[in-house]
Amino acid sequence: MKEQQMVEEIKKRLGETRFTYTFDEKGQRLHLQHTVLQRGMDIAISQVVAKYHEKKEAAIDEVIYTIEQTFTAMEQEQQQGFTGKATIYPVVRSTSFPQQSKEGVAFVTTEHTAETRIFYALDLGNTYRLIDEAMLEQLQLTTQQVKEAARFAVTGLGTDVKRDEVAGSVFYFVNYNDGYDASRILNEKFLQEMKLQIEGDMTLSVPHQDVLIIGDIRDEVGYDVLAQLTMHYFSVGMVPITSLSFVYDDGELEPIFILAKNKNTKGE
Repeated sequence: MKEQQMVEEIKKRLGETRFTYTFDEKGQRLHLQHTVLQRGMDIAISQVVAKYHEKKEAAIDEVIYTIEQTFTAMEQEQQQGFTGKATIYPVVRSTSFPQQSKEGVAFVTTEHTAETRIFYALDLGNTYRLIDEAMLEQLQLTTQQVKEAARFAVTGLGTDVKRDEVAGSVFYFVNYNDGYDASRILNEKFLQEMKLQIEGDMTLSVPHQDVLIIGDIRDEVGYDVLAQLTMHYFSVGMVPITSLSFVYDDGELEPIFILAKNKNTKGE
């Protein structure tokens, strides 16, 4: 399926009563504008197409679900406002991710690594809303309280892993598809528990929002496999973060730059 065909399929499924559509062919991005709320969102169509080649109709189902849940949350926000009762979680984003809302209000953020930044999300059930400074008064919370609540909440997320061994190295995948898989990288207790199982170098990867990959890298070939894994996940993720991985050591994250097959170097 080509990008223009994907655009038409999305328009067909969502209809043209609730949304208007603008497709930027050069950037391969589809902008949806809610006709009542006058708020919009952008979809990276090339990423949806890449995912379609792997998952077929399930890839389209996922993007439609994301769109519908996002705008349902916006409608609820307009009707009911926010409450301080909802759970707040941290979410990891690329440092290139916008630090302001479309209305120009700064999001609440924390620096993380040279590749990633932490944002904070108000959980709304099937979706979430990134917290900006304008929301703090409605939530009756300070910036520090938001960060503390998120730091606590992330420890309550599930940490079951799927284990896979490739070419002598072992990889563990966290993949709940709850919007917070990458956020588990901030659960220090979980990381320390995983460290006890690791025989080689422990690596952490957050190629996109819906996966955390923990590597037990036992030789140079393992680093090459890791590079291929992260690049693959980065290319198909709905919310890509970074294709770089990190070595985890004593609570610190050190980026890995893989220069060529079977060669790696670590450091800033």
